[in-house]
Amino acid sequence: MTRIGAIVRKEFRHLGRDPRMLLAVVITPVIQLLLFAYAISFDVDHVPTIVIDFDKSPASQRYLRQYEASPFFDVVATGSSLADVDTAFDHNSARVAIVIESGFARALAGNEAAQVAVMVDGSEPNAAKVSQAYSVALNQLYGQQLTRDWADAQGMDLSSLGLLEPRIRTWYNPERRSSDFLIPGLMVVIIAIVTVQQTAVTLVRERDLGTQEQLEVSPMRRIELMIGKLLPWTLIAFLDVALITGLGRTMFDVPMRGNFWALAVGAALFVFASLGMGLLISAIAPSLDTANIIAMLVAFLPSFLLSGFAFALDQIPVWLQWISYAFPARFMVTISRGVFLKGAGFDELWPEMAALVLYAVVMLVVSSVLYGRRTSR
Repeated sequence: MTRIGAIVRKEFRHLGRDPRMLLAVVITPVIQLLLFAYAISFDVDHVPTIVIDFDKSPASQRYLRQYEASPFFDVVATGSSLADVDTAFDHNSARVAIVIESGFARALAGNEAAQVAVMVDGSEPNAAKVSQAYSVALNQLYGQQLTRDWADAQGMDLSSLGLLEPRIRTWYNPERRSSDFLIPGLMVVIIAIVTVQQTAVTLVRERDLGTQEQLEVSPMRRIELMIGKLLPWTLIAFLDVALITGLGRTMFDVPMRGNFWALAVGAALFVFASLGMGLLISAIAPSLDTANIIAMLVAFLPSFLLSGFAFALDQIPVWLQWISYAFPARFMVTISRGVFLKGAGFDELWPEMAALVLYAVVMLVVSSVLYGRRTSR
């Protein structure tokens, strides 16, 4: 413990000599959380819509009022020809176009199928899918209203007919807010970037400063060196976790329904696993620039793409699903969302925690062995 404590004090002295880096390590995650949380959103509403009414009848105007009254569609323009649709889509002033053909009112009056064209800009697939679904639902509701009006005009009572009435309930995120979905995952991505990036340069810096030889001739064991290098960044990472969790709870009102200690233990294991990954990079990287580049590639891309943060893992190719097990962010995203949103605790999340324990031990041992081989050359 004396030797480990000496390394810890040494690392903190390095940080004390460059307070700007310490400030960046603590403040940058907060800035990243605010930027990501406000910039990334999967909510789709107020979609700009252009309408073209060739029928110009009271019936067509009544139909278009359904779109104007909907919070999802935002009618921003009225066109006079189909060329206006191309212009609106090309200039990104509209994402949806509603075109009512001539004879709309006449078809309804003759109990025929009135046709309406709904054109969707597919350059943004998520918005296009949601817009299409909302448009179909709106037309179905309008069709049901026409059926009821026709039955009333015929003196028929439809209340005796059997109807299917689905009761849809969304679990864990009933308001379907993007912030509730994103912030628990953002915490994982940000912590991974900070921890891996900083620890990836720690051993390389010793070589660049010429102090590696001094460490090699000291009575310190390699495992003690690794632990001493990890502890300062572990404390800083815990501070970042506390800051991000507090901001998510206070600024974005993200619920925490599960066991707080399960989140704390999971975050600690994830920090150790990420730091171990950073030490592994530091042990094999030949220079600071190389270590920084590898750390960014290993920390950011897998944490963003292969953790389930932004994309469901069961929707990606199977071979990528297997690769995702090689990165600790996959397990921590499950723990974070389980505690914040699903009310999970140790009973539900122990497999992910066990995986993080195994990952942290393997990373620490492998990085120690690789560092020993490098110094023995």
